[in-house]
Amino acid sequence: MITLIGLGPMGQAMVRVLLENGHGVTVWNRTAARADGVVAAGAVRAGTPADAVAASELVLLSLTDYAAMYDILGKAEEALAGKVIVNLSSDTPEKTREAAEWVEARGAKFIAGGVMVPAELVGKEEAYVFYSGPTDVFEKHRDTLALIGRADFLGEDVRLAQLFYQAQLDIFLNSLSVFMHASALVQSAGVPLEKFVPYAKDNFRMMDFYLEAAAEHIEKGDHPGDDADVTMMGATADHIVQASRDAGIDVALPEAVKSHYDRAIAAGHGRSSWTSLFEIIKADRK
Repeated sequence: MITLIGLGPMGQAMVRVLLENGHGVTVWNRTAARADGVVAAGAVRAGTPADAVAASELVLLSLTDYAAMYDILGKAEEALAGKVIVNLSSDTPEKTREAAEWVEARGAKFIAGGVMVPAELVGKEEAYVFYSGPTDVFEKHRDTLALIGRADFLGEDVRLAQLFYQAQLDIFLNSLSVFMHASALVQSAGVPLEKFVPYAKDNFRMMDFYLEAAAEHIEKGDHPGDDADVTMMGATADHIVQASRDAGIDVALPEAVKSHYDRAIAAGHGRSSWTSLFEIIKADRK
């Protein structure tokens, strides 16, 4: 038996995948009606969070954030000893560390997870999930967790799953905003987006050409500016800001990008590669 708490679209998708693979599943959700569909499919409805936790050794959480974990498991503390809590909710790495300490102080083991596909792809070939926490605990339940998606274990530092998860979403969310901004720029001239989209797709596909070399320069701390230096790229960033102003669209995003180039030039990286922006971005963590 597996317990799953939190029946939004992602939680419901996970329950259905587990049921389809022969697992018994106990479920609980604050809005009880959300369990109706998965109960009809074979899941068992728990009356309380404590009942849900007591029903299984392996307890999966699919909640809005980690704060919801305290609210729900705080009502089930007496049932936590000996359980494995796998929190697949979204939050920060530091809040993950705090959550692990809270769970472990109550006699349970904690695994952090980050599901990297939308609900409709859970259990499909494209699905993968980041995990971190105690290796032996993860390995014991690896096969079950792999039903949700490929299980990528990142190590015992419990923060790592959310670190990778948020880093991936950093790329994803910024990419969506970039496309929205570029679309507004094109549409400001009355051009239908169907004419622009093929070029945007080519641009996104080309991004992977830069990543490995950029990562190598970052790791070495070496940023040769032979091909595309900061001064040249910064001029382009300025042109995008001006074109956006001329078009009458929001300039917050291109101005943020331009600020990286301006600060890199001010720090003496004008003739270095655009990868030297990393030195400016990381400076805030000191």
